[in-house]
Amino acid sequence: MYANSVSVIIPMYNSAKTILNTLISVKNQTLKPFEVIVIDDGSTDNSTNIVENFINENKELNLFLIRKLNGGVSTARNTGLKIAKGDWVALLDSDDEWLPNKLFRQIEVIQNNPQIDFLGTTRNNEIINQILWKKFNLLTKIGPKCLLVRFVFVVPTTIFKTKIIHEIGYFDEKQKYAEEGDLFIRISNKYNCYLLNESLVITGGGKPHFGQSGLSSNLKEMEIGELKNINTAYKMHIINYLEYIILDIFSVLKYIRRELIVKRRNIC
Repeated sequence: MYANSVSVIIPMYNSAKTILNTLISVKNQTLKPFEVIVIDDGSTDNSTNIVENFINENKELNLFLIRKLNGGVSTARNTGLKIAKGDWVALLDSDDEWLPNKLFRQIEVIQNNPQIDFLGTTRNNEIINQILWKKFNLLTKIGPKCLLVRFVFVVPTTIFKTKIIHEIGYFDEKQKYAEEGDLFIRISNKYNCYLLNESLVITGGGKPHFGQSGLSSNLKEMEIGELKNINTAYKMHIINYLEYIILDIFSVLKYIRRELIVKRRNIC
């Protein structure tokens, strides 16, 4: 196993209530990473004190904290990506947790399937059986068109070769919503991306996937970001004009459905 070539990147902003559990989930991995990089994006609470105490109490982890002025999650992730020394990068957010065998399973699958450049998993006990006509197995290759229909890659489930970033580019720091979609669509257009249909991550304490808290709670801005990603895919010739129109309409219908679900949830 070569998890010792994995760099874990955790952006953090005012995460005092959650960052400790996030770090503990990394410490509890059955396969330890090479390094853990926490990027503090200008926190004003005691997040940094919590991380510093954790570092002092867990010297066995190659864990270090980098502070920067607040610039948004993409700037924080990019800061980590630019200094990561591992051959692979695993992304994790400061309010999410990995199950103990997360890295072990992903590295195991990668070793058994050396064509993989990028590997995501499911989360919160989710299993994906089918998207439109595409049936999902335990391990399923994912192309950019699939991501435009349903975005199956959630940031804290992903691990990918570090060299990809140097060739494709980084997160778009000007895009504040659905920015991971922009990057992962670009990656899946040129590299072998797969979904491991196992739930190995808990995101947001198991909260609903949208409309609950954080950036994903702003459904309108998320929709604007998603439409921007569809437009990017069209400009990259990933989809033709007819597919572009169909995906735009489909995206808007999903947005309306999500708004109705959130309103019903709030009433109940």
